[in-house]
Amino acid sequence: MTDAASLRDAPATRFATKQVQAAYVAGTPQNTAVPPLYQSAAYEFANLAEARDLFALRRAGNIYSRNASPTQQLLEERVAALEGGVSAVAVASGQAAVAVTILALAGRGGHVVAADRLYGGTVDLLQDTLDDFGITVTFVDQDDPAAWRAAATERTRLFFAESVANPLAQVLDIRTVADLAHEAGVPLVVDSTVGTPYLIRPGEHGADFVVHSATKYLSGHGTSLGGVAVDVGSFDFGADPERWPQFTVPAARFGPLSLWERFGQGFAFATLVKAKYVHDLGPSLSPFNAHQILQGIETLDLRVSRQSASAQAVAETLAGHPAIAAVHHPGLAGNPWHELAARYLPRGIPAVFSIDLVSTGDEAQDQDRVERFVDGLRVVRLVANIGDARSMVSHPASMTHSHLNAEQRAAAGIGATTIRLSIGIEDPADILADLEQSLDRMTTALRSELSRSGATAAL
Repeated sequence: MTDAASLRDAPATRFATKQVQAAYVAGTPQNTAVPPLYQSAAYEFANLAEARDLFALRRAGNIYSRNASPTQQLLEERVAALEGGVSAVAVASGQAAVAVTILALAGRGGHVVAADRLYGGTVDLLQDTLDDFGITVTFVDQDDPAAWRAAATERTRLFFAESVANPLAQVLDIRTVADLAHEAGVPLVVDSTVGTPYLIRPGEHGADFVVHSATKYLSGHGTSLGGVAVDVGSFDFGADPERWPQFTVPAARFGPLSLWERFGQGFAFATLVKAKYVHDLGPSLSPFNAHQILQGIETLDLRVSRQSASAQAVAETLAGHPAIAAVHHPGLAGNPWHELAARYLPRGIPAVFSIDLVSTGDEAQDQDRVERFVDGLRVVRLVANIGDARSMVSHPASMTHSHLNAEQRAAAGIGATTIRLSIGIEDPADILADLEQSLDRMTTALRSELSRSGATAAL
């Protein structure tokens, strides 16, 4: 009988041992020219002393892919670099990135002041699920500085907004809101999924944390879910330690020193998120998805530049179409956020924006009009996503923002005839021709039906 120690030291000669261990030595370096995919659930330790130090957070390294993988860590460092940040945490989705960021900052019984123009899933999280954790939220008009200031209380732990809102592309005055957040003693968290780090870096305008749904523009190919939360490194939790006990008070699971003492500004947040919220709740990013997103990032500026230019051309043309009541694109003169776009987005306007079809004033007829237009598209696809290579369309009121009540949708500028577009990298002439043919066919069909019935309506 061979004991375990001698089996480890001896060459792998028996079949069952060979099929598991032959030809591989943990930690062997390779010289790949592109980032490798480390598709492993766990990692081998050199000895028990190393394992003990890693689990006690006394040493950095790989433990288990629920917390992180080498591929994920490279993604985190790359996105942090793109955003001008200090550290980052990558998780399973953009929704997870928002959730763990708010949980880490708000703590038990905290309060969030949030813009009322947000992605519908984020609103669901803020007004419903976080309430189960004792975290409350006040929604404010993001363009009203007085509303932000008035909403802050002693329990407030963060301000939250989107750099460019989904779906109407309202542009946030980041500097103003950041100053108001800091006046209240809390950080500003900005979801910049639509903005992308190529078009805008919120940290340069005062934001303290930036989150992304990496599923969208960072990935660019629509294959892989992922999210990233970036710590810009600008917020000092140690300046008011009693307000931030999760960072400044030692916790049994982290040892005798607080996270702030051990890891400091720019790193304590990432440590808390990974070691507590990702570790305990499990919204882990798979190494494969991290690798896919890394591949997408390599062409980010090329894709976003083309999409931005195509979207601008599409918006300018659609603005004159008789079947369209409004084009919500801040690159158009007359748009309420045109000046803010010029200030914050000099490289171009994001390719996610919305249009309003002309309303008949009748809900059923408007629904029919929307369905005819959406279902008549052939190049632009009906998909619940934004920011990948394909041009996509959705109907916010019945899809992404369907859980909002009528008052919330109205506050966000979303009506029954609002249609969101995400312009891809196809030939812009093909995208525009598809939109125009569907609008024209919709109008012609409705005119014919109304003519037969003797009715009239705005077309």
